[in-house]
Amino acid sequence: MLNRIWVFFFVGGFLAAIGRTLGGQTAVWREMVAATFDMAKTGFEIALGLTGVMCLWLGIMRIGERGGAVDFLARIFGPLGRRLFPGIPAGHAAHGSIVMNMAANMLGLDNAATPVGLKAMGQMQELNPDKETASNDQILFLVINASSVTIVPTTILAFRAQLGAADPTDVFLPILVATFCSTMAGLLVTGVIQRLRLWDKVVLAYLGGMTAIVGGLVAYFTSLDQAALETQSSLLANGLIFGMILAFIGAGLRRRVDVFNAFVDGGKEGFQVAIGIVPYLVAMLVGIGVFRASGALELILGGVRALVEAIGGDTRWVEGLPTMFMKPLSGSGARGMMIETMKSVGPDSFAGRLSCVVQGSAETTFYVLAVYFGSVGIRRTRHAVICGLAADLAGFVAAIAMAYLFWG
Repeated sequence: MLNRIWVFFFVGGFLAAIGRTLGGQTAVWREMVAATFDMAKTGFEIALGLTGVMCLWLGIMRIGERGGAVDFLARIFGPLGRRLFPGIPAGHAAHGSIVMNMAANMLGLDNAATPVGLKAMGQMQELNPDKETASNDQILFLVINASSVTIVPTTILAFRAQLGAADPTDVFLPILVATFCSTMAGLLVTGVIQRLRLWDKVVLAYLGGMTAIVGGLVAYFTSLDQAALETQSSLLANGLIFGMILAFIGAGLRRRVDVFNAFVDGGKEGFQVAIGIVPYLVAMLVGIGVFRASGALELILGGVRALVEAIGGDTRWVEGLPTMFMKPLSGSGARGMMIETMKSVGPDSFAGRLSCVVQGSAETTFYVLAVYFGSVGIRRTRHAVICGLAADLAGFVAAIAMAYLFWG
């Protein structure tokens, strides 16, 4: 999939450049070549600057992991998990793996979430009577992973900091709301199709409680004027993040963890992650740069703007479409689109912030489907794709709504 997307950027850019050349705009070829060098340099500089921030956050996350943050979340959400997966017998090891995966995803611990997620999928496959067809439990698990609520969007905050955002954390609350909406939509659509007992009092208590908290936040910030909203949302976001750091350190000390060495271990991983993404980031940014310089991207966005204007709508959200289109298909491609948008129009612009919220609103549906189902040999995915895309759509709509609410 990623290979096809990358080739599409170059082929689409080439065709658009031919069209502009026939129209007398011969400078397009020079602009496209310049874009390849500029984006290659930008990709390396962003990854290099990202190193310190990634070391910081993965170091903090490692402290939280060793301090028992994942175990704590697993205990909290255990009763909900047991009711959402009725096909798994009580006491089966898959329940523990599922909840651990969900907890690790909430904390943004991809390094811990994916292995335990694959383990959970394998354990559910042992219970699956048709080894080539996804069971209801496996589908729901995949949809939750593809739309998983992330409490700390570490990478997005790091990219915003590197690109010079005045307040890199100002997207924290909008992302939290958008990814919550994505997860709820995926859960409800899948639950209706699979006829889950969503009216169970425990399920209602969990989902209703979380919805009340998120809805309360939205209602409160809706009641504020723009200046107060920006001030108070920034205070809350930064307070929550710093409070989480202190809580992780406190949990580590309580468990007698060597917090400094835990931080260093996580920081080493952060360094490897930042350096490891250089070729991927450069490749995607070069492809996107060529596509934009050729005029192909603007041609597509211009068509959408014209349609939105024709019905009297505001067109600022259209700049977030490239990230929305890419998100279900490729995590690297969506990240590249987000970075390219922030670089083109600024990280503190409406479009720059929106692209970040879109990026954080959901996971990469088709990638998650390929990895999780592919790991156990499932070929017939049934309604998994529809439910995953429904969650993506809900996340994107919520991202747009939050962008207008917070940065109107």
